[in-house]
Amino acid sequence: MSSSLPGPPSAVGASGAENKLLSKPPAPVLNFPNSPIPKNPLGEGQYIKTAAALIIGDEILNGNTLDRNSNYFARFCFENGIELQRIEVIADDELEIIEASRRMVQKYDFVITSGGIGPTHDDITYASLAKSFGQELKYHDETLVRMEEANRHRTWITQQSEEQRTARKRMALFPEAGEVLFVASDIWVPVVRLEGKLCIFPGIPSLFQKLLDNLKPFLPLPSEDARPFRLQVFTPLPESSIAPFLTALQNRVKPENIRIGSYPLLQPGAHIALIGLDRERVKELGLEVEKELQGRILSAEETEAMTKTKRQ
Repeated sequence: MSSSLPGPPSAVGASGAENKLLSKPPAPVLNFPNSPIPKNPLGEGQYIKTAAALIIGDEILNGNTLDRNSNYFARFCFENGIELQRIEVIADDELEIIEASRRMVQKYDFVITSGGIGPTHDDITYASLAKSFGQELKYHDETLVRMEEANRHRTWITQQSEEQRTARKRMALFPEAGEVLFVASDIWVPVVRLEGKLCIFPGIPSLFQKLLDNLKPFLPLPSEDARPFRLQVFTPLPESSIAPFLTALQNRVKPENIRIGSYPLLQPGAHIALIGLDRERVKELGLEVEKELQGRILSAEETEAMTKTKRQ
C-alpha cells in the first residue's frame, strides 16, 4: 500500500473555481518617473552638517516592534559625512510630534521622521506635522494615481467600502506646502519634505531603507573630502588596562577633531575606533594604538563583518 500523500491540484485538472484562484492577475511592473532634482533647500553652496531622527510609534515604546530605522539612518549619516546628533522615540501623540518636530527643524540641517503614515486611526504623523508648521492637509493627486496603479491587481481593492477607500486615501493626504519627492521608480510612496529639512518616511524598514538610499540625489550632502574616516583596532587587553592610554590619546588629538572610542567584547579585549577627517593622520594614530595596546588593525572586510554582527 502506497503511503505517499496527494500533491496539490494541477491547473489542468482544476475546477472552474480553482482555476479562478490560480489565475490571479500578475503584479504590475512599476516604472514611475522620479521627481526632478529641486534647488538646494538650504541655499546655494550650503550642505547638510547635522541631523536628527524622530522615530514615532507606540509600538516602538511598548516593545512590540524593534526599531531598525534609527540604526540604518545612523549608518547613512556617517557614510555621507553627516553628524547625527540626536535620536528620539516618541508616542503617536500630536502634541509630542509638534513639539519635537519644531525643535529639531530649528536646530538641525536634516531631520527625518519614521512611522505613523498609514491608513489607521493612530497614523497621525502627516496631520500632526501639518499643524506643527501651520499648514492644511490636501490630497496629492499624483500620489493617488500611483497608489491606484500599484494596487490595481489586488482583488480586495474592488471589494472595499467607501469608508475603507477613504482610509486608504489618507496615505496621500499631505501637508499642503510640502515638497513631494518621488525618489524610487518602483514605489508609489513619496518622501514628503517640510521646511526644506524634515523628510517624512514610512516605518516599514524595507521601505524606509530604499527611500532613504534613493533620496541621496535630492540632498545637499557634504563633499567626499568632508566625510570622516573610521579605523578599527582590536586589542586583547581589558578596558581597564587600556583606559589611561586612551584618555591621554583623546586629550592629545582632540584639537585635531579626532575622536577615540572603546567598545568592550564579551571575551577579554576591546575594539578601538578612531574617527577623523584626515585619513592619513587617523592611520598614523592607528599604528600607535596597535603598538601600545598589543593590538591589530582590522581590515575593511573584518570591520564590515563586525558591523553586520552588531546589527543582528
